[in-house]
Amino acid sequence: MRQPDIEAATARVAPHVRRTPLNRSADLSKLTGGEVLLKLENLQETGSFKLRGAANAVLAVEERAAAAGDAGPQGLAAVSTGNHGRAVAHMARALDLPVEVFVSRHVPEDKLAALRELGATLHVGGDSQDEAEESAAAASVESGLHLVHPFDDPDVIAGQGTVGHEIGLDAAAAGEELDAVLVPLSGGGLLAGVALGLRLAGSAARVIGVAMRGGSAMAASLAAGEPVPVAEVPTLADSLQGGLGLDNRLTFRLVSELLDELILLDEHAIAEGMVFALQREEQLLEGAGAVGIAAILDAPERFAGQRLAVVLSGGNVPLARVQRLAGFP
Repeated sequence: MRQPDIEAATARVAPHVRRTPLNRSADLSKLTGGEVLLKLENLQETGSFKLRGAANAVLAVEERAAAAGDAGPQGLAAVSTGNHGRAVAHMARALDLPVEVFVSRHVPEDKLAALRELGATLHVGGDSQDEAEESAAAASVESGLHLVHPFDDPDVIAGQGTVGHEIGLDAAAAGEELDAVLVPLSGGGLLAGVALGLRLAGSAARVIGVAMRGGSAMAASLAAGEPVPVAEVPTLADSLQGGLGLDNRLTFRLVSELLDELILLDEHAIAEGMVFALQREEQLLEGAGAVGIAAILDAPERFAGQRLAVVLSGGNVPLARVQRLAGFP
């Protein structure tokens, strides 16, 4: 199987993604007695890091088709908890291709509305991302659409790896030797990519995954030593829901090899992370995007004196929802 090529991905996605800033957090740095840098992937045009992987995967398919003298994909399909589908739909619009997105019934309405606005044909059904993936796979075979996997694909991993590569390069340019990078963990495409990107940039930083305590398929799979099915439960970090696929080819192995530590958070801690991000960092973050901040707030002594980078993976959440968590009427 092809390996993730982050250098190629960096050049490929450059016209389509933002090179997001790595900003120092004065409050979190004071809290830990170290240095905390925030990677603002919530500032991507589609509101999350997912645009990197989707762009690289779709453009790589087109490149390979052109090299083979083929016409390339006639349309795209995606299975998603919201953000990946939005990224694929964005690329489909840019390339003037039709797109169909398959989601479970647990995906919030605001994320469904964003998909409709991008012109995606939506298929909502099933109690899990795994069920949605089965529908997407069957439909893509029938329709001839190219199915862009949300994480278990070398081109998707490489695209997400540009996040880690940028962190490593920017930290080095600022004279920062990072001790660790905190990364939201779901299917593992982002964490695996970040870890590989850091290595490419010459960083030896530890890679710490952060997820919700209930319903993390990767946490359960790592404990079992193999991919296992996990029931999805309601969580503020809805973008971290979904299974790995029992036939997972890449991300479970990569996460098993590259993950240095896993932190699991309860819902109250995730809510605190979202509220802190809005009130103190002026960043609107969905639950999944705030778990790294939440991990620091939950146990700042764990990170005492360390130089940290935190990936703020996405900001696709209504402002009113975060305001309610903060106690606004």
